[in-house]
Amino acid sequence: MKSFFLIVLFFSCLYSKAQVLSPREQSEVIDELLADRVNNLLPTLMEKAGIDMWVLISREYNEDPVLKTFLPSTWLSARRRTMIVFYNDPAKKQYEKLAIARYNVGETIKAAWDMQKFPDQWDALVDIINARNPKKIGINMSANFGHADGMVYTEYKEFMEKIGAANQKKVVSAEKLAVNWLETRTEREMMIYPQLVQITHDIIREAFSDKVITPGITTTDDVVWWFRKKFRELGLDTWFHPSVDIQRQDSANFDHLRSFANRPKDQVIMPGDLLHCDVGISYLRLNTDVQEHAYMLKPGENELPASLKKAMDNGNRLQDILISKFRNGTTGNKMLAEALAQAKSEGLVPSIYTHPLGFHGHAAGTTIGMWDKQGGVPGDGDYPLLPNAVFSIELNAATDMPEWRKSVRIMLEEDGYWDGKQFRYINGRQKEIFLIPGGKR
Repeated sequence: MKSFFLIVLFFSCLYSKAQVLSPREQSEVIDELLADRVNNLLPTLMEKAGIDMWVLISREYNEDPVLKTFLPSTWLSARRRTMIVFYNDPAKKQYEKLAIARYNVGETIKAAWDMQKFPDQWDALVDIINARNPKKIGINMSANFGHADGMVYTEYKEFMEKIGAANQKKVVSAEKLAVNWLETRTEREMMIYPQLVQITHDIIREAFSDKVITPGITTTDDVVWWFRKKFRELGLDTWFHPSVDIQRQDSANFDHLRSFANRPKDQVIMPGDLLHCDVGISYLRLNTDVQEHAYMLKPGENELPASLKKAMDNGNRLQDILISKFRNGTTGNKMLAEALAQAKSEGLVPSIYTHPLGFHGHAAGTTIGMWDKQGGVPGDGDYPLLPNAVFSIELNAATDMPEWRKSVRIMLEEDGYWDGKQFRYINGRQKEIFLIPGGKR
């Protein structure tokens, strides 16, 4: 408990004065957060899913994405074959967290393999199943969510052979339980998340400044690698390679899809350029994902061109429209269709590709469009919106810019939280394009 409150107090300081926790301190916080989730959140999720036994099995270096979230901070992978069983019987007030392993899986999940009695690990697992006689045995298999499809064929085949015909009839997909485990953020996690997003925002603000960028010299790749170096210096990780791209007054029509692939590399940043970045950090097993813009002032300019201000306003308006569609139980595909229809009725040129965020960058949960699927996303787009989930509100709006004789796209991505009643940005959002003066201080 001491280290948890330490981090909350620590990050309440200004970013410029704060430093990322040491690896040892991070380890303590991760394990505290995990214990809170396993002890207080998981039983509720299992009861909600109607699964009284959840079995997770992985071999070393081929971890189920869900199982990996249950490993203690000092485990960087599963060990040999790791089996974890959660059993919950609310009527008997019996909740067990068992590892069919040679040792405890951290402080929360206790070893339950009597190797003298059961030299074969599979026999020990079958004994635990039979002794508890669960109604439903959930395993991680899913057609719609890769995150919840972690039981590999070899493990599945041997598992089904070992448990016997009677237990085979009880085996069900744990998709809903697995996704709900991954997507649900706890109160403690949400005390920490604002600081992660603030750090991300502050790093972007520093990158998009004359401390880093000198017009006519600095390239987009220079800024990309500045991000990577900054992350390393601060003791942070990233779940994807950052990107920086440019829209400018030239004959090329900017295709927003190239920000995902085939992006021009190493462009020299010049006055009059509209810069865009895509950046995310990984810290304390949580992830951020942010896209923002900056404008490099021309000589004699001291404010943003009016057309770019209008473009930014349109991007913000599209954000407002999308989050107005959030309501419990609705699907991502329905929110997507409603938001696109309203945006177009207001004269916007929208594209929406919003995704859940949490243990993974592109996380499990309600998907609201993809950049190449604006008509809806089969499967995970049909998943209902549930409370206590973090989303990366990712989208873009195109706006005509007469002085450039073409459209510009404001590509925004800001992290927010749906508590079941309202949506809020975790650390605010960009409402004004950053201005970069010429010259380097």
